[in-house]
Amino acid sequence: MREELDVLVVGGGPAGICAAIQSATLGARTGLVEKNGALGGTTTVAGVALPGLFHAWGQQIITGVGWRLVREAVAVGGTTLPDFSRWDLPHYRLQVPVSAPVYAALADRAVVGSGADLLLHTMVAAVSWTGSRWRVVLCGKEGLREVSAARVVDCTGDADVVALAGLPRSRNPERQPGTLMVRFGGYDHRSLDGMDLDALDLAYDAALVDGTLRADDFQSASRPLRKLLRHRGENAIHVTGVDGGTSRTRTEAELAGRRALLRIFRFLRAQPGLERLSIESWAVETGIRETYTIDGVERVTVDDYRSGRLWDDAVSYSFYPIDVHRSDGDGIDIRPLDYGVLPTIPLGAMVPRDAPGSLLVAGRAVSGDQEANSAYRVQASCMAMGQAAGTVAALSVRDGTAVRDVPLPAIHRTLRDTGATVPGDVTVPPPPPGPAGPAPDGPSQEPPAPPVKEET
Repeated sequence: MREELDVLVVGGGPAGICAAIQSATLGARTGLVEKNGALGGTTTVAGVALPGLFHAWGQQIITGVGWRLVREAVAVGGTTLPDFSRWDLPHYRLQVPVSAPVYAALADRAVVGSGADLLLHTMVAAVSWTGSRWRVVLCGKEGLREVSAARVVDCTGDADVVALAGLPRSRNPERQPGTLMVRFGGYDHRSLDGMDLDALDLAYDAALVDGTLRADDFQSASRPLRKLLRHRGENAIHVTGVDGGTSRTRTEAELAGRRALLRIFRFLRAQPGLERLSIESWAVETGIRETYTIDGVERVTVDDYRSGRLWDDAVSYSFYPIDVHRSDGDGIDIRPLDYGVLPTIPLGAMVPRDAPGSLLVAGRAVSGDQEANSAYRVQASCMAMGQAAGTVAALSVRDGTAVRDVPLPAIHRTLRDTGATVPGDVTVPPPPPGPAGPAPDGPSQEPPAPPVKEET
């Protein structure tokens, strides 16, 4: 990696990939550092290979760098795009399945092909502002090395760079549980033939009493083993009481996730009909939903999000239901948005308050309350924020302005020129006759589908 950079992006997840590619494409000398051995973050290392949501109400609202990468991963990996015109389906039916290893390899190629320098297995050890540039100490396998950057984009998900720079972060008193992604095999998950589900429920109740299982091991609060088995364990395990914002607490989260997996696996293999249960795949990291958010110039509240507020400095769309995971046995609080609502993310929420005008944040750590954050933290929204942040950083360097002072028309024009959709560009048609809004557990109606606007 070059020692003098225009833009340094820290964190190679959904936001960081897009920020680095966009910045480098716009001609900035760009570096990307990632702590893991693969790019992709939640999509790859945490095993949630289901990026979304790129569409709202049958219209595509997130395009550009991230969408092109996902489309290529679908084409190469042999997976299938959902029918995005079916806006009435539950949100998880409109996420895009990709092959995680294919996606990681394509992300490698896209980042390097953009001209950005890439360093994996690297973390930031120290950050300081000299008055004109950022002095950044990187920690790699070979030890410490120093680089300087005119602008830094923090895409760590935890606002790690913000903290190292001595700027405040916020966290909620009770954070959402994490999830260890796993895929079970060795049984017929479609029919669950030969299984006495009532007996399984009774065995579960007994296991809670004797401590073999814990109720908070599971995402679902009602008959959790049935859901877990039907979904082959995917996104069914909760890891509660975790922080994940430091190496110590992240270690605790990883250990807790694997302990929960072992408890569940041993219990299930002891049940009739599940003697051949196997673990076909698992994520090497427990997926963390929530750690810190920044104290931004602006803050996205749940009312802002659910009303579809079009911020004066909006730079990207976001779309997902409010999706607060609970640690108290109540499962998940899912609140779909009203028909036609298109939330937006303002640039001010990506700029830490009282920071030098050379620091941006993209991804789940942007400024917002817990309920809004539970929705905009998802992969497609982070991709859109990342491309916007890469745009602002590169234009800021080029014009010698603070990131907050880059003219919004220039940001929007550059985003459109590079294939992204800008807030205000999408119009949602009136709803068809009948009840509006997605069904919580599946389609409750068969309305005429509105036309689909999709980038090819």
